[in-house]
Amino acid sequence: MPSPASPQLGTPSAPTMAAPWTAPPGTPSGREPDVVTGALAAAALRIECGREGFARARSFTRRTLSGWSLDHCGDDAAVVVTELAANAATHAVPFAPEGCTDVWLGLALDGAHLVLTVSDPCGSRPVPTHPAGPGLAEHGRGLGIVDALAEEWGWTPRPPEGKTVWARLPTRPPH
Repeated sequence: MPSPASPQLGTPSAPTMAAPWTAPPGTPSGREPDVVTGALAAAALRIECGREGFARARSFTRRTLSGWSLDHCGDDAAVVVTELAANAATHAVPFAPEGCTDVWLGLALDGAHLVLTVSDPCGSRPVPTHPAGPGLAEHGRGLGIVDALAEEWGWTPRPPEGKTVWARLPTRPPH
């Protein structure tokens, strides 16, 4: 399934959202926007890879979900966004082509689901790792956490280079 931040849109189940790496009309040339919002329930943010950038991504996610009356999704969404962004910063950005280090967060409503995406400049597939043995491993649990919180997750290549990793969370309130 194409993710909403993928340029391969068009399937009826995929929400339509302007690709976050494309400047919206009216953006001065040579300047990329930090935030792009669409006419539908969709929003995107360029993420700076680092502690402040991840905090900004979590805050942006919570504010956006609050505006969509989805505060009850905020905790899970913030964890998923952080894990996906940290994976992009750790495993994609260092191996990206020179000058192509942008990482984008996308949020979109798709029926009864919230679709979270993180797009990065590296085309290699995400590889879930399984920490050896019991205990509290410090690294290698990110996609396992995403898998536990999301109804489904996956990735889509983003030509000419890059990928979008996506996760779908239910929007229904807890009982």
